[in-house]
Amino acid sequence: MTVLKEKSKKDTRSSIQDSQTKDLLSRSLQYVQAGYPIHFTGPSGAGKTSLALALAKKRKKPVMLIHGNHELNNKDLIGDFTGYKSKKVVDNYIRSVYKKDESVTETWRDGRLLEAVKNGYTLVYDEFTRSQPTTNNIFLSILEEGILPLYGSKLTEPFVRVHPDFSVIFTSNPDEYAGVYSAQDALLDRLITIFVDYKDIARETTIVSEKVDIEKSEAQAITTLVSTLRQECMEDSGPSLRASLMIAKVATEEDIAIDGNDPDFQRLCLDILGHQISRCIESNQPVKSAEELIIKACEKMKVTEE
Repeated sequence: MTVLKEKSKKDTRSSIQDSQTKDLLSRSLQYVQAGYPIHFTGPSGAGKTSLALALAKKRKKPVMLIHGNHELNNKDLIGDFTGYKSKKVVDNYIRSVYKKDESVTETWRDGRLLEAVKNGYTLVYDEFTRSQPTTNNIFLSILEEGILPLYGSKLTEPFVRVHPDFSVIFTSNPDEYAGVYSAQDALLDRLITIFVDYKDIARETTIVSEKVDIEKSEAQAITTLVSTLRQECMEDSGPSLRASLMIAKVATEEDIAIDGNDPDFQRLCLDILGHQISRCIESNQPVKSAEELIIKACEKMKVTEE
């Protein structure tokens, strides 16, 4: 589990947002302010986590980030006793009187969910369906009754009331992805679920051009290449916007011509895209077939001068 807590208003992460993304964030913020948790779902690389963090930032509250995984349990979320603390007091104020008082107490450490609930943070639960449904059942009480049950914690209180400023944003990949559990209907029924798909070529072009600072014609050539290869992986996760950004960044920094017929550029595309394409195509020789697809797509690449 990786945790990120933000308390600073300043965020150094750059974010390129087109009009559709801004509209989505605006709508989502309205839902959150009305008290409803948001759930962004869609293919890997579609930008769900970035959207969730951007939405959380708009709330202007501290942010807690938890990554779902199959080993996550209530002790991770609620907390646990982490050891013992010993205290010894020796009173020898009067020489003839010797008094010794020693006590041992267990030390408790709040889990990330408990900390967020108690203090009114915005919780981003990334890829929550990678955690087991039994672990995620704890959110039913949070969203329905406004309490966090302290299951098996040995604490004197049976539950903690949810802070009025607390909010949660979920993200998930589709059920067919490896390592993903089906989310329980009772939980999904309490969320506003918004599907986030890959951006169209024009929007991806703008993001690549602005983030890597290259000409739009070059960015369009790269995003078109990646989008074309993505079509070969319709039943699985294909190369995403991340791949386009990687290609553009390395090509720029290493002074590799963005030219589909350039051997260095072809090698770069093979290295970045090869493994992912080979995993999602049907072939007796997937690696070789993937390389052939990538080279063919590179050769068809066109950089239109503006």
